[in-house]
Amino acid sequence: MALRHNVLLFLCILPFANALYKQWIPDTNFENATNWDKGSVPCGNDQVVFLAQRKVSVYVETAHTITGMSLPVDGELILASGAGFTVREGGDPGCGSGVTAHFKDPESRKWFDPSLWVAATTIDDLHRGTYQFSVHEESVPCQYDDVVFREGTSFRVDVSSDHDMPVKSVSVLGKKFTSSSEFSQYLSSNSGKLQFHGSSSLKVGGSSCDDSTGCICDNSGNRDRICSNVKCDSLECKKPLHPVGHCCDVCGAVVNVQFSSSFNFELYRQRLQHLFLSQHKYESIQMALSKVSKEQRLLRVIPFGATQEIQVLLLDQKTGQDAGKLAEALARDVVQDVHNHGLNIGISSAEFQASSGASSSEAAGNSAGVVVGAVLGSLLGVGLLAAVVMLYRRGIVTIPRMPSIPSLSKWKNSSEIGELGGPLDHGFDNPMFDKLTMMPEEPGLYGTEMINSITLTQSGVHFVNPVYDETDFNA
Repeated sequence: MALRHNVLLFLCILPFANALYKQWIPDTNFENATNWDKGSVPCGNDQVVFLAQRKVSVYVETAHTITGMSLPVDGELILASGAGFTVREGGDPGCGSGVTAHFKDPESRKWFDPSLWVAATTIDDLHRGTYQFSVHEESVPCQYDDVVFREGTSFRVDVSSDHDMPVKSVSVLGKKFTSSSEFSQYLSSNSGKLQFHGSSSLKVGGSSCDDSTGCICDNSGNRDRICSNVKCDSLECKKPLHPVGHCCDVCGAVVNVQFSSSFNFELYRQRLQHLFLSQHKYESIQMALSKVSKEQRLLRVIPFGATQEIQVLLLDQKTGQDAGKLAEALARDVVQDVHNHGLNIGISSAEFQASSGASSSEAAGNSAGVVVGAVLGSLLGVGLLAAVVMLYRRGIVTIPRMPSIPSLSKWKNSSEIGELGGPLDHGFDNPMFDKLTMMPEEPGLYGTEMINSITLTQSGVHFVNPVYDETDFNA
């Protein structure tokens, strides 16, 4: 019974686990060697210099001995317990002859640089370094994410933006801000002004993702700023792919998954991790799972709306002609898994495209191409007909008259005239009807009464039937 309760609790947490924790990588700590131009932390014989006209917030973790320090006009040193500075007059024998160490300018580090963030599903994963790979737009904080600046560090980040930047929460120096008013007060403080700079509409206190099928990141409004910080590599694959939310074309594979209301985004992520990425042959694969909005097209040509689907981006570490082949193999396995078990996990269908040019809908694409060609041909014919009708109504185009068909009577009158006015050729002679002497000499059979009863008119030949009396008929 206890196990069942734990499973139910886990399932209740899953919808909220769809959002990620996004952690800022750089810091402005004194003990971080990468923050110094010499590539090492200053020691007892060194002179420390901070740029005079730059603003900086520096976190100091331990005690240091130096020969001197030049401070900026506006800045701060945040001292941890036991941290501080002393000046040794006799010098430090283990420090060498001493140098002037300059603290690097942190002004260029931007919020919308995807390379400056890491993501994880839990805080524990952040501490363990178990990070999630994401497309570029989702590498920076999304509206449902918790933003983390590591405890025991300070930083300086440019948050300039032309669009709103809503996030669920922001943690700074171990304090978590979950309301917009509370975070705004911190931004107005001396530390807040030194750590966050630039025109920004960074807002805290957004809602959690309460849709178990996943939530769309919706960072497309800041796509230009995000992609301006990304440098794309040259590719050698046959047909590079362009995933939704990614700034660069890639060599690999993309699986598009159509889901139902019973689908669970986080469970599916764990399924792919367990079934495939845990295998030795796929351990080098990077997988980015996203819920995206995709435009629908009638016959793959005419747009008529948008639909939501799950995008699975798969990238391998191979280069050259082998780039993307391992990712394509995994994509085929994922589609086969959907074919076998899709209904049990809330997936109705799935298809993939690979940078090799292969796809799971090649046959459908060929038949669709024939249909599209027929439709376009029909539309072109209708368009040409409409254009001709419009030009005719405006008098620009005239339709020639059709030659008149001779009337039946005229044809009859002229039928007795042969070619060039000669007699009509009646063909062979009929001895039964062409000679009067061949007619029987029955009195009265072909007499005057019979002849008078025949009327020849232009419309035909009429006979008077003696059985019907004309006066009776007209009575």
